[in-house]
Amino acid sequence: MRVVNLAEKLAMFDTHWDPKVVAGYNGNDIMVVKFQGEFPFHDHPYTDDFFLVIEGEVMLDVGDDTHVLKAGELFVVPKGVRHRPRAEQEAKVMLIEPQGTPNTGDAATAAAKAHI
Repeated sequence: MRVVNLAEKLAMFDTHWDPKVVAGYNGNDIMVVKFQGEFPFHDHPYTDDFFLVIEGEVMLDVGDDTHVLKAGELFVVPKGVRHRPRAEQEAKVMLIEPQGTPNTGDAATAAAKAHI
């Protein structure tokens, strides 16, 4: 048991689209990540995808719709639904997903998840 300061964890790295595991919860990874630019369209066939914007603004393209998420807002993409997060300016985001879930939906193209 420990306190996790998300701002401190986010200050530890400068990379984008590179999720960092900061805690675990019931078999899930709780991660922080920085978004800037566009991530590829993808889906997760077996799990929902949880996004909570901590700072900045994220556009989440889901099907033909674009959802604009501001700091303090969250969105859950249902499993199997094609989506793409993007951010014009750097945004700081918390993600929660089952341990081992590839961020691209495909283990061959996924970023490695470091623990910080």
